[in-house]
Amino acid sequence: MDWFELLLQKVTELGRRQVEADTGLSKTTLSMVLNKKYNGSLDNVGKRVAAAYIRTTVNCPVLGDIASQRCASEQQKPFSHSNPQRVRLFRACKTCPHRNG
Repeated sequence: MDWFELLLQKVTELGRRQVEADTGLSKTTLSMVLNKKYNGSLDNVGKRVAAAYIRTTVNCPVLGDIASQRCASEQQKPFSHSNPQRVRLFRACKTCPHRNG
């Protein structure tokens, strides 16, 4: 099953709002992807769908082996100069192959 089929399945099962929350996609982006009118990076959308619904692990240079869903969640957190781990994550995520765009 490819990520688009998985996305369609999850929208049917869970509803759009839950899929938006799970993937971090905006309402507009999700709508455009579902209608095949999205002009942005579909690879990034696919990564978000996979991170939310396919239980895989990635090797984070800061945290070690973590679930891909946690990886996506860490990328969405704001930068904090007062937290040394957030600083290391911010720097590492810039060039990480697991980055969701």
